[in-house]
Amino acid sequence: MATIKVNDNGPLRVSGEIELLDGEGNKIQAKETFSLCRCGLSDNKPFCDGSHKGKFESEVRAE
Repeated sequence: MATIKVNDNGPLRVSGEIELLDGEGNKIQAKETFSLCRCGLSDNKPFCDGSHKGKFESEVRAE
């Protein structure tokens, strides 16, 4: 089973076997566990490179 965790003030942490596709449906190589950028500051999009630290705030909670 794959899981996606929304990290406070950071990326989406993806774990498990998934297929990651770009906007045209092309497969993007990814490891079994990786982080996706939410802030838009990463130089390695769609992956997080840590650029968000101190520059992005978001705390998502389930209702």
